[in-house]
Amino acid sequence: MPFPFPDVSAASIAQLVSLAGRRAVITGGAQGLGKAIAARLAEAGADLLIVDINEAPAREAAAELAARYGVSAIGTGADVSDTASVVAAADLAVSELGGLDIWVNNAGLFPNAPVLEMPDEMWDRVFAVNARGVFLGSREAARRMAADGSGGVIVNIISTAGFQVAFPGMAAYVSSKHAALGLTKSLAVDLAPLGVRVLGVAPSFVPTEGNLAAAKAGAEQAAAAGIEMPPLDVMSQSRIGRLGTPDDIARVVLFAASDLSLIMTGSTLLADAGETL
Repeated sequence: MPFPFPDVSAASIAQLVSLAGRRAVITGGAQGLGKAIAARLAEAGADLLIVDINEAPAREAAAELAARYGVSAIGTGADVSDTASVVAAADLAVSELGGLDIWVNNAGLFPNAPVLEMPDEMWDRVFAVNARGVFLGSREAARRMAADGSGGVIVNIISTAGFQVAFPGMAAYVSSKHAALGLTKSLAVDLAPLGVRVLGVAPSFVPTEGNLAAAKAGAEQAAAAGIEMPPLDVMSQSRIGRLGTPDDIARVVLFAASDLSLIMTGSTLLADAGETL
């Protein structure tokens, strides 16, 4: 079966980066990295469905971005680890936006706990969100992209933890992100004949609200167990003299979601300031 991806060599840069007329879903999109991604996709012209475990902030973010960029944007609450919840979100995108072209699996958990102190429930919840959530979102997105024959792009937010272990206490997180990295490759193979590309973006630590809260909680748990955790400031590992910002990562996601990256599928782009070199 030939892969139904067009040759866009004759398109201008403006045409390649434009998402006008496309419909995008961003999970975990109410704040931090997810909201920054949603903003850049909206700026490029995409209509949005912002999905978050907390519905009110998702609706607020959607209203803000709709007003700022003049696109259609709606917000909804969903648990990405729950099948019915993800199905409902995907159906909402189709019914309210008219279809589905881009799905960004951004929602994730970042807990830290020493292995000997880690409860089963923490391990299971991290995998439920960071791995199962990526699978469910990708499956439901691809089903709808394939149903109307339009194809699309799935972007999975991985992490440098899919490539390395930066510090102790990350067993669940690192394992889940390695799973998401492998899933990105496998999805690309399965979905290419349907016109669906799958790419990963792997940021290093970005000081968002959620990441900072998780880092603080992990350090407190480690201290209670008598284990000294290194600071999360990875400045010394950055090759660009600063930590990344949410928008640094959002611009890479925009590249992955647009026709600029049309030749790519199955790859994961390291957005890490050279940290993993």
